[in-house]
Amino acid sequence: MNARFSSLDHIGITVRDMDRSIAFWQRLLGVPAHDRDLLAGPQLGALLGYPPGLRIDRCWVDLPEGGALELLQYLDRDDAPYDEGTAHPGNVHVCLAVDDMAAAHEHAVAAGARPVGGPIEVKLGPNTGSHVAYLRTPDGVTLELRQPPVATTL
Repeated sequence: MNARFSSLDHIGITVRDMDRSIAFWQRLLGVPAHDRDLLAGPQLGALLGYPPGLRIDRCWVDLPEGGALELLQYLDRDDAPYDEGTAHPGNVHVCLAVDDMAAAHEHAVAAGARPVGGPIEVKLGPNTGSHVAYLRTPDGVTLELRQPPVATTL
């Protein structure tokens, strides 16, 4: 059987403080969050591998060119956050394409992201000439900014 996936629907991110996370993503992406609601019900805990009674504060933020971020704050749990390093198995990152690395990096920091590395210009490989930077969101999610190589004319 061949599974065919048609598109990205959303990326879920568990957050510690919903209001802080909504404010960050709205500032970063320049779009309003929407459809904030409470997830609860008899099937939710079983679906996610937790006991009954689980409640989750959920909110959506649309991504450029389609898809969305689903922000999730588990209300009845106080689990420790993952280590932030990108080498940890299970770590994921959100990569946003940008037109102007310097402006995008400055904007991300002003929105509340913490710089990790870069911006750098890639010197080798298939991405030669692109500019890349890594940052962390207030919840420790890795945010990659990527500017494609600038075309030159002869």
